[in-house]
Amino acid sequence: MTSSLRVAFAGTPDFAACALAALVAAGYTVPLVLTQPDRPAGRGMKLTASAVKKLALAHGLAIAQPERLRDEAQRARLTACHPDVLVVAAYGLILPPEVLALPRLGCLNIHASLLPRWRGAAPIERAIAAGDPETGVTIMQMDAGLDSGPMLLCRTTAIAGDDTAASLHDRLARLGAEAIVDVLARLADDALPATPQPDEGVTYARKISRAEAEFDWRRPGRELARTVRAFDPFPGAFGKVRDTAVKLWAAHPVPERGEPGVILRADGAGVVVACGEDALCVTELQRPGSRRLQVAEFLRGFALTAGDRFASPMAAGA
Repeated sequence: MTSSLRVAFAGTPDFAACALAALVAAGYTVPLVLTQPDRPAGRGMKLTASAVKKLALAHGLAIAQPERLRDEAQRARLTACHPDVLVVAAYGLILPPEVLALPRLGCLNIHASLLPRWRGAAPIERAIAAGDPETGVTIMQMDAGLDSGPMLLCRTTAIAGDDTAASLHDRLARLGAEAIVDVLARLADDALPATPQPDEGVTYARKISRAEAEFDWRRPGRELARTVRAFDPFPGAFGKVRDTAVKLWAAHPVPERGEPGVILRADGAGVVVACGEDALCVTELQRPGSRRLQVAEFLRGFALTAGDRFASPMAAGA
C-alpha cells in the first residue's frame, strides 16, 4: 500500500500546506514536518507560525524548525525519523548533500513551473509577466543544483488573461498536491523513470523585489498590464503621481497614444495613462492608508484629470 511509505515533508507557505494536506488525506505516514521558524508578521509584528506549521499542528504531526540544515545536530530529527522520501515545497532552506542523500527514494521537489523554464524563486510571477501562454508544476528529483534535477512528472495549466499571481498560485498549489500524490503512488508501486532536464530553454525566475514594482511608463502597455497581474498580491505594482504612490490592481492595454506617464483621461471607465506603446486603462487603484477601490470611487477621494503625470523611476532620477 502507498501509505506504507514514510514521507517526511519540508515546506513553509500556503503553496506547501496544500501539498501536505494532500499527503495526509492520502494516508501517508508523515513522521516529521520541517518548516521555517516562526517569523514576525502583521501590524503588531508578532511571531507567527507558517501555514505548514499550523496544518501540521492541526493533524498532530511532529514539527522541526531548524534555522539551517548544515550540521549534524540540525539534521538530527530528520535522520532519526528514517524517511523513505522527503517531499519539498517552497521550504526556503537549501538542502545540503547530506540531506539529499538521506531518504532511500531521495528528495522530491514540487516546483511551480514547467522546468527548465523559470527555475528559481518566483516562477509564478515571472511566467505571468513574460506573457507565457501556459505554465504548470514539475515534480523533480532534487540534486545539488538550483531546480536542475531530473523530472518525474509535469502537469500543465493555461494562463488566463485575467490570472493574477494569487489565482495562478492557488491553481498550481492544487495541481502540485495532486501531482505529488500521483508520483508517490507510482514510486511505491514501481520505479518511476526520471527524465533529465533539457539544456535548452532554461530561464531564471529571480526573486520579486519591491523596487521593480514602480512602473516605468515607457514600457508597452501590454507589458505593464501583465505586471499588474503578476505583482498581485505582492508587492503590488504602483505609479507615483503628485508624489503619492498609487497602487494599481487591475488594468488592461488600450490603443491610445500620448507622452508616457501622462493621463489621457480619468473617469468612471478608467484612468488611461499613455505608455511607450499604446496606453494602460487602470480600473482598480489604492492610495496609501486606504483600501483597493474601483476607479469611480477612487477618483471621488483622489482626483485625477487629463494632463496629470505619473513619474517614471528612471526619469525621476535623471
